[in-house]
Amino acid sequence: MGAQGRRERLKKILLAESVERGDFVLASGRKSSYYLDCRRTTLHAEGAWLTGHLVLDALERRGWVPDAVGGMTLGADPIAAATAVLSFERDRPVPAFLVRKEAKAHGTGRAIERCPPEGSKVVLVEDVVTSGGSVLKAADACLEAGLSILGIVVIVDREEGGAEALGARGLELEALFTATELLEG
Repeated sequence: MGAQGRRERLKKILLAESVERGDFVLASGRKSSYYLDCRRTTLHAEGAWLTGHLVLDALERRGWVPDAVGGMTLGADPIAAATAVLSFERDRPVPAFLVRKEAKAHGTGRAIERCPPEGSKVVLVEDVVTSGGSVLKAADACLEAGLSILGIVVIVDREEGGAEALGARGLELEALFTATELLEG
């Protein structure tokens, strides 16, 4: 299956597994008539496989060659893992890392699990971007750890200001889908 076929198949799985209609309050505090629970897709066997391939395709398209991929736990976890596994299969291994919502209060006190060495180039991954708050928090943790952020790959951009907020911080966003494209296209 080629890149376009993988993208169309992922769109079908997202629509079947991850889109809920109703009245919702999002993490950003905004109200919405739909909710995107992309974890239902990224934890789906085929959905994870498709997501990993499409993230790697996005990295290649953008010319981003990261030392690692990762993002804010919990949304980024399955995306980073799928991407890492499939990067190994493509003979261009890119390890994953996870940014904790809060640094551990015990043990090593890490804010980032499997943190790449200082100076490493990373790409952040995320399931959904609305206001960009989660990605910005992950970006801040990465910058504090001395990492260089090449860009961000997200499954769905809700088109509600997140891309602009990230851009204002000098962070490039590559969305596999926009909400308009997913829900209306």
